[in-house]
Amino acid sequence: MNKAFVKESDQDDDEEGAALALAIPPGSKNYITPAGYQRIKDELLRLIDVDRPEVVRIVHWAASNGDRSENGDYIYGKRRLREIDRRIRFLTKRLDLAAVVDPSVHHGSDQVFFGATVTYINGAGETHTITIVGIDEFDPLHGKISWVSPVARAITKAHEGDVVTLTTPHGAEQLELLEVSYPAPVEQ
Repeated sequence: MNKAFVKESDQDDDEEGAALALAIPPGSKNYITPAGYQRIKDELLRLIDVDRPEVVRIVHWAASNGDRSENGDYIYGKRRLREIDRRIRFLTKRLDLAAVVDPSVHHGSDQVFFGATVTYINGAGETHTITIVGIDEFDPLHGKISWVSPVARAITKAHEGDVVTLTTPHGAEQLELLEVSYPAPVEQ
């Protein structure tokens, strides 16, 4: 159906494109761990194979009931279908741009690279343990930070025992790297 007859805009798609462009530094790849790639792929397949067909079935049933203008199932179903389609486009773009990096190749190294789990102590004496992951995988509540975050950028390429300077809005802060580890390689 032509968008002239529907009360929706391309604004949401533009916002996703802007978020996609802002999150990944220009000239960089969308680095992601194998587990993160699999999670996105699983979500995409679930949306395509399970969620979308179910919503299409509901919309088809609701449309067959007659007047669509006051049919809540139809209106909600069409809205949910647009949301699912938007998410499918977003995830597809993310997977197309993804560069899967296996952090286990650095197993045994004491230098910080993508995928490292790092324990550090800050100037206030607080100990933190973080894992450097992809933009699509970050979860600060569980200690997973994006590789483009200020902390990750400050400690990348440093070695266990090094003291690095993190520039914050409150001034420079010293971080001492206590431990650097990587997941063990998976044998196949």
